[in-house]
Amino acid sequence: MYRQGILRRSGGTSERFGLESVDNRDDVRQQVREFLTSRRARLTPDQVSLPTTGGRRVPGLRRSEVATLAGLSVEYYARLERGHVAGASSGVLEALVRALQLDETERAHLFDLARAADGVPASGRSRRRTAGKPASRLSLQWALDAIKDGVAFVRDPHQDLLATNALGRAFYSPLIGDGGRTPNLARFQFLDPVSRDFYPDWDLFARMCVGIMRAEAGRDPHDRGLQNLVGELSTQSEVFRRLWGDHDVRSHDAGTKRFNHPLAGELTLAYEELAITAEPELVLMVYTAEPGSPSAERLQLLASWAAPAPTPITNS
Repeated sequence: MYRQGILRRSGGTSERFGLESVDNRDDVRQQVREFLTSRRARLTPDQVSLPTTGGRRVPGLRRSEVATLAGLSVEYYARLERGHVAGASSGVLEALVRALQLDETERAHLFDLARAADGVPASGRSRRRTAGKPASRLSLQWALDAIKDGVAFVRDPHQDLLATNALGRAFYSPLIGDGGRTPNLARFQFLDPVSRDFYPDWDLFARMCVGIMRAEAGRDPHDRGLQNLVGELSTQSEVFRRLWGDHDVRSHDAGTKRFNHPLAGELTLAYEELAITAEPELVLMVYTAEPGSPSAERLQLLASWAAPAPTPITNS
């Protein structure tokens, strides 16, 4: 298998970016260690109402301070931060959430990693099927096609674009291109220079993309396809490599994004992420414009451009 995650640098050092082996819990422990360390480093004593005492050689709180805030012994917290969370109770994990001021997405990520360390599949479900398999149910494509005034598409945990409606195909024409392998939002973001024109807020999109992938990796650390994608992007994109090392996680529920489409021009679209109950590893994304706005008019023009030509009527 592709042993993703190690990048050799000119100085002879190496840095781990993902999981090397799908069955090695040492890799999960490393993910826990790096996540907890990064969350501790971002906090200051002032933020958690602790006095600032003595010089600090590294940023953030000391382990002893986190242990105090969580009501744990320093030795036990140090063990947790070394990645040994297998068997940790939900009460201990919640104490870490409070001490490190984790948000809901970060909390879910910590619990996902703890379940993985215990050998429990995410949310009690069996492991996902191999991603990259197209969304095969015709009814799902019909549902996409029924959305006429918005961009609608289905993606998997690997950021593969599996299916779209007609407007979605026109909207993502810079990504889809002329075909070939399955279009991938992460590869487009970090490996295609066109993405910097398509996404006016490229830096924001890059952080979002990596944060979503980090959360997915926590939900299923045994996902070989995601591991390989992380390895590919880490070796080809310095920006991805740096952001992956930050260990930031995020959800992608709803919000607003700006785009610069080569045909429609500037678009400001609201997005909603919807779960697909029949296929929980997939999500349905819908982008819409505020009614009556310039973006709505431009989206309608794009829809008209994407509409199939009418079938001519012939006399029999």
